[in-house]
Amino acid sequence: MAIVIRRASAADANAIGVLAKEFQAFLRSLDPTTDFDWGAPQYLRDGFRDNPAFEAFVAEEDSVVIAFTLFHPGYDTDRGERGFYMTDLYVSSSHRGRGIGKRLMRRIAEVGHERGVSWLAWSVLKRNAAAVKFYEQIGAAHNDKLHQMHAKIDALTEAT
Repeated sequence: MAIVIRRASAADANAIGVLAKEFQAFLRSLDPTTDFDWGAPQYLRDGFRDNPAFEAFVAEEDSVVIAFTLFHPGYDTDRGERGFYMTDLYVSSSHRGRGIGKRLMRRIAEVGHERGVSWLAWSVLKRNAAAVKFYEQIGAAHNDKLHQMHAKIDALTEAT
């Protein structure tokens, strides 16, 4: 049973939606206040139109999608470097420990090399110890110099 890593397509929407729900349930178990509104409809809406919001890869075994990752371009003005932000990496719980997450990240890195990208950044829920350990084992480092922040666009327009 070989694992195939390939670019995700619109036809993967339902499978990615199912995995996203599994991922969201896991994250809610770590932080019950987390709210989600992302699944197959948003995947299709935002990933497969002019100027898509993200790119995606899936891992499949026996033609069944068992993992996915989404990423999008970024830019660092401190160093004048292109990069990628990985928004999600999820491997179905029954398929973990087989190197699938590493292979998905390697595929993003290959695309990055092709496009002149020099970094990959992502966020991890602090309470997700297994993910933190996985990322540390592949050489990722914590960035204690920065705070991750976010705001709703509507709130910003009202505040200014």
